[in-house]
Amino acid sequence: MSSATFSATDACVHCGFCLPTCASYRVMATEMDSPRGRIHALKAIAAGELQLDATVASHFDTCLGCFACVTACPSGVRYDQLIEATRPQLNAPELRSPAQRSFRKLLFALLPYPKRLRALLTPLRAYAGTPLQAFARRRGLTGLFGPQLEAMERLLPPLAPEAFRDSWPVVVPARGPRRYRVGLVLGCVQRLFDPAVNSAAINVLSANGMEVVIPPNQGCCGAVTHHQGELAQTRELATALIDSFAQVVGEGRAAGPEPLDAVLVAASGCGHTLKHYDSLLAAEPDWMQRGATFAGQVADIQEFLERVGLSADFQAALKPLRHDDGSAATAEHPLTLAYHDACHMIHGQGLRDQPRALLRQIPHVRLREAVEAGVCCGSAGIYNLVQPLEAAELGRLKAADLSATGADLAVSANIGCSLQIRQHMESQPRPISVRHPVQLLEQSFRGG
Repeated sequence: MSSATFSATDACVHCGFCLPTCASYRVMATEMDSPRGRIHALKAIAAGELQLDATVASHFDTCLGCFACVTACPSGVRYDQLIEATRPQLNAPELRSPAQRSFRKLLFALLPYPKRLRALLTPLRAYAGTPLQAFARRRGLTGLFGPQLEAMERLLPPLAPEAFRDSWPVVVPARGPRRYRVGLVLGCVQRLFDPAVNSAAINVLSANGMEVVIPPNQGCCGAVTHHQGELAQTRELATALIDSFAQVVGEGRAAGPEPLDAVLVAASGCGHTLKHYDSLLAAEPDWMQRGATFAGQVADIQEFLERVGLSADFQAALKPLRHDDGSAATAEHPLTLAYHDACHMIHGQGLRDQPRALLRQIPHVRLREAVEAGVCCGSAGIYNLVQPLEAAELGRLKAADLSATGADLAVSANIGCSLQIRQHMESQPRPISVRHPVQLLEQSFRGG
């Protein structure tokens, strides 16, 4: 680690404004597990005063990469760039135990590959979401295999039949006059653990005059590995995804010769990585321009819909949503929503107002803000699997914060956040459901 690499640390004046926003500092309360402490360590490493050994590396591993400190920093320190440059160094074999390396290798061999995940999850369809799963958790049987595998099981939701197939055509036509032609990234974890989100996204886009192109062989965007500094695998996944779109968009291809107006994604963690394909592939001569072109097309689905506006017909069809008792929301009794800001959306992409603006177009909806809206929920890619104790504490805090708003529903636009919050919402005195914004738009469009 050279002094040039970490020259950005010079801007840090150790003021401490980052500390209240830092999720790891929030639960660990140690200086070395804060942005300020890690920056101090980077300075010492660059100066040759500190060696990056397993102990020092463990303090970087406690970082969730949520980037809340970047938003909070009055000096403009780009901690996001610092931690991204550091993460590949943390993957050196001597910095983690054999068990830690093996578990990470397992995750990176499974999570980015939908076909492998489906093969693994197929026998679990008779377990997930059943009384057997509830019994195993209640009796503590899920903890017999260690905290990390228990954390994986705790995130396992009921598995819908749609999770095991991609049944959409390559091109879903626009309803009514076509306004735009867009591609859709399905994601890897989302299409298995919450396939209703992609279904809602496609229906909402089509109903708003969008022709939706869905490459059938698309895989992971690389977000899971990108956020952990596994750069070679991330580049392989990124180039494969770009190729999957190129195979169906172009002269003589399945989707026809017309270019796409945008490439959309309904998971904010994926969106953050997709928008960085230009820098991720900058060192690859054959991919540099293709990566930059693709990244320039990427937008979060909420970002794009807010930018181009909902169609007049779609807006006119929106109906009030219903309360749990079945009654429709009214001006006197609106449906109250607590919007959860995913870190890679609010801090990574700077998107905050767009989702709220969309939700306010649903009749008789009222938004309430969580007290600590900008603090991470503890999901953070694979953080809740490799740091399960710290992540669980953050998950409980986030669930309690959202429930305490008094909202009828929590709203999350990232699959990792949704799974994390749902898990910890179960233990709240007042649990509330968690939905994706496009699901609420679709529900409103279909009559509430």
